Amino acid sequence: MFQYIENLTPGQAEDVKKTIQDLFRQTCILQIKYDPVSLIARENPRYHSCTKHREFIADYVSVLGCELLHDPQENIYRLGGEGAMTQRLSHVSTKILLLLKCIYRDKIMGEGLKATVTTCAEIRKYGAETNLITEKLTAVEWNEALSTFKRHQMIELPCAVSDMEDDSPIYLYSSINILCPTVDINEVVKLYAAQEDGQQRLEEAGEGEEENDGTAEEDIY
Repeated sequence: MFQYIENLTPGQAEDVKKTIQDLFRQTCILQIKYDPVSLIARENPRYHSCTKHREFIADYVSVLGCELLHDPQENIYRLGGEGAMTQRLSHVSTKILLLLKCIYRDKIMGEGLKATVTTCAEIRKYGAETNLITEKLTAVEWNEALSTFKRHQMIELPCAVSDMEDDSPIYLYSSINILCPTVDINEVVKLYAAQEDGQQRLEEAGEGEEENDGTAEEDIY
């Protein structure tokens, strides 16, 4: 296996090394990437490196318990298998991801492939309409979610996460459906919305009990 890499030029060997590093760091490699500022589509050289050196990369990652998977329809290489990294999302990040999947689906079906761009304002709007996000999210919660989605090649941002504004464009990649599949997104959204509503009712009930306890104490004293 290592004889293959030794027969490459130093430049080619470095390219293969960086491609493997990207696979482990961001889970997948897309054929088409979008310029963060202009959102103009460009060929991703890492994708072509995966194609050219596919057999070697597959053998290399297999030693680490991973499998190199290729989706020819979406033109995506990604890691699978027991050795592949799994990302644990917070409850808030999971809800934002569900909303992004809803937005992506609606954009693709309603406006075509060139319309897969959203904003934080639109995400909040979907959150309110589905009852999935009823509270105001903190900057930390937004930053955590968007940073994770960008690292795993689900979205592209025009600037640093900390500089994002309500109307800053967020490009949605089709990998959002591959890396986070759901049988029926509507049913999953309803489930999370019901959990959110139940949690809100519990909090309101708890606040009411605290008020009653306070009144009782005043009566006693």
